[in-house]
Amino acid sequence: MENGGYEVPENANEHCPGPQSESAGKSDACEGCPNQQICATAPKGPDPDLAAIIERMATVKHKILVLSGKGGVGKSTFSAQLSFALAAMDFQVGLLDIDICGPSIPKMLGLEGQEIHQSNLGWSPVYVESNLGVMSIGFMLPHPDEAVIWRGPRKNGIIKQFLKDVYWGELDFLVVDAPPGTSDEHISIVQFLQATGIDGAIIVTTPQQVSLIDVRKEVSFCKKVGLQVLGVVENMSGFCQPLSGFKFMSVTETGEQKDMTDWVITAMREKCPEMLNLIAFSEVFDSSAGGGVKMCMDMGVPFLGKVPLDPQLCKAAEEGRSCFDDSKCQISAPALKTIIEKLLSQLEVSRI
Repeated sequence: MENGGYEVPENANEHCPGPQSESAGKSDACEGCPNQQICATAPKGPDPDLAAIIERMATVKHKILVLSGKGGVGKSTFSAQLSFALAAMDFQVGLLDIDICGPSIPKMLGLEGQEIHQSNLGWSPVYVESNLGVMSIGFMLPHPDEAVIWRGPRKNGIIKQFLKDVYWGELDFLVVDAPPGTSDEHISIVQFLQATGIDGAIIVTTPQQVSLIDVRKEVSFCKKVGLQVLGVVENMSGFCQPLSGFKFMSVTETGEQKDMTDWVITAMREKCPEMLNLIAFSEVFDSSAGGGVKMCMDMGVPFLGKVPLDPQLCKAAEEGRSCFDDSKCQISAPALKTIIEKLLSQLEVSRI
């Protein structure tokens, strides 16, 4: 709803003058409105920092948000590996972590303990490689266990500062790792970046309904704010591991566990050695309702692909390294590569 060119909240009174109007919160029409106090005290007119953000972001070709409806779905892992992959293709990449209360990106990029430096051009990102820079509030905390207990306005302030004060230089991609949900940080980053041109959002989910319920809200959020959904990634889509990587246990009637791994591996090697080359797969989450694929069909958004729950990918994230650098992530790396290739094709970006 609009009034006088201003966006009007859905729960506003009739004849609302609009939250950016000079009479916001003060006119007779505002009496009894639940937004009255906020509108009366909010700054009016265009954001004076928007021009600085537009100027800073002018050197960034593609801006991609990575979102999730709920926590624990592997969103930051995906953001980190997407950034590693794009940098390995010789793109200039920036990774911006706006998960203010749970900044895990420094660890996932192997940058724990690093600090931000300032120059005459602004804040300098912390670099993994010459073409992969990272910015996170995690670099500003005096201790890694320090809790960030901030209200919305302060969170919005640091996000704005990241966008207008960080000197990224010429970037092909800026990947923004957002916290779960659809709250202050999401509204702020979309508002600040929309004026600069933003490609859209990748939404990460897991297959079970408890995750997809929240992801549907995330898709709805994107549609309401005019943010294109580039696609949905179904993470942890079944547990996959080479059979030789498992431990085998026997359990007695009293619950005592006995390691039988050596016996099983020896038996397979002697009687059926080809079994050692097989990949074992198990459904960890209930996907009987159709998982991410069905949800995308229902909501009319693209499905980018599935990434299995791979212990080697989890280990790469813990160690802050790319899953593409060696052959350890033989199950998850090809799946991620296919998703990234599909994303680049959708954005009509050619590999360098």
